[in-house]
Amino acid sequence: MNLENLRKVDSQVAEQIDLELKRQQENIELIASENFTSLAVMEACGSVLTNKYAEGKPHKRYYNGCEHIDVIEEIAQKRACELFGMEHANVQPHSGAQANMAVFMAVLKPGDKVLSMDLSNGGHLSHGSPVNFSGLYFDVAGYGINENGEIDYENVRKMALEHKPKLIICGASNYSKIIDFKKFREIADEAGALLLADIAHIAGLVAAGIHPSPAPYCDFVTTTTHKSLRGPRGGIIMCKEKYAKDIDKAVFPGLQGGPLEHIIAGKAVALLEAMQPEFKEYAKQIVKNAKALAQGLLDEGLDIVGGMTENHLMTLDLRKTGKTGKDMANVLERVGITANKNTVPNDPQSPFVTSGIRLGTPAVTTRGFKEEDMHKVAKIIASAIYSSDNENVLADLRKDSLELCKKHPLYS
Repeated sequence: MNLENLRKVDSQVAEQIDLELKRQQENIELIASENFTSLAVMEACGSVLTNKYAEGKPHKRYYNGCEHIDVIEEIAQKRACELFGMEHANVQPHSGAQANMAVFMAVLKPGDKVLSMDLSNGGHLSHGSPVNFSGLYFDVAGYGINENGEIDYENVRKMALEHKPKLIICGASNYSKIIDFKKFREIADEAGALLLADIAHIAGLVAAGIHPSPAPYCDFVTTTTHKSLRGPRGGIIMCKEKYAKDIDKAVFPGLQGGPLEHIIAGKAVALLEAMQPEFKEYAKQIVKNAKALAQGLLDEGLDIVGGMTENHLMTLDLRKTGKTGKDMANVLERVGITANKNTVPNDPQSPFVTSGIRLGTPAVTTRGFKEEDMHKVAKIIASAIYSSDNENVLADLRKDSLELCKKHPLYS
């Protein structure tokens, strides 16, 4: 990567970027919420657009000189609507959490009732965690998953009729099954609630038609752009046209000032990439790789929450091994596999320790990993867990993971 000017100006920062590139190249990335953008996306994000202030909406800015910015942002809006089948898109949110926050601000008042997936069962902080704005300012009830790792839709229905929420959220940060948006719509209608789908994790799968779309059923759809969608770090809100003005007003001036137009350009590029036939094949491979990894772990005697994945991620349940998610995530990092600790349903450990590890396949699929590679990854993971105190075994496993990385080079 060309950092010629940066090296001259700030060698310390340049050095750390070089080291981070090396880390990404030499480690197997299994954090489900991470991916590798294309060089085209990075070029857009590192462009002169970072110089421009553009508060407001296209053609209704508070600053002059936005004629080219306007075109780029409108391209991103149009592509988002086309790709996801929605009527309106706001591409300005800096993150998925801020996208969710804008929906809350647009249609709720403090104290209003919300029904969403509980964080410990796979939900997201911005869906109602008591330490987050969503839980601090709104009255949130949380539904969970059953012993099969699936949403119990009848229980969601009972909770919706009991609590009468103004907003129901479907979507998760750690749920490995297909989400039935139609059932959620039926529940929302029966309870008289609005429906928000947060598809941050599965956006790439939805865009490719690998996962059912929420578009026909939901009033609002939020997503990040950097997970399975393979774009820059940021967020998008999509909605029915009748909510467009309220959503736009919630984003600006409600929550944000100047949008990051260089990142919006990167979003536009990623959305175009997601429209290509190759992206559908990529999304299919993400799921194939996830299933291969899950099966490989099961074959090694490990447990997966819900037994098998239907999308891009899974949670490794470590309870029967006597190991913790925190410790084993650190062990995996030593052998060249990056993952994150995660709670399992009814976890006896604290959220800072956990009994699980979340694993995902978007990033390795971007590198070109296939099913046979994922079986090897499963063996490395299992061996690292079972031999976590054996330095010789861990050293050999590090060599194995490095060989896989060399087989599938990144940004080379």
